[in-house]
Amino acid sequence: MNPKTLKIQQLNDQFRRQVGADWYMSQGVAELSHEKKLQLLALVINFNLFNEDNDPYGEHDFGQVELDNVRYFWKISYYDKNLEYGSPEPSDPAVTRRVLNIMEASEY
Repeated sequence: MNPKTLKIQQLNDQFRRQVGADWYMSQGVAELSHEKKLQLLALVINFNLFNEDNDPYGEHDFGQVELDNVRYFWKISYYDKNLEYGSPEPSDPAVTRRVLNIMEASEY
């Protein structure tokens, strides 16, 4: 794995393990009870089942989890600091703002 990809992977893992302001949820997730949302967030935070099928670029930027027989996707995207454009360099936290979206698979 090249050094930039490894850095992106590390930054994504760190970001995913810290629920914060740049985490967003779809309508379906927002409608879950508080308890179910906490369970879902725990699944996302603790996700580590990366493989060639779900992580072909090695960036740890996507995952699928299941809660109560419902599939959910989470995805990390890379933006510039103003959230206007894509990041010019996702491996550089000085110019990148990460955003994590969680949604029911059926909402995709």
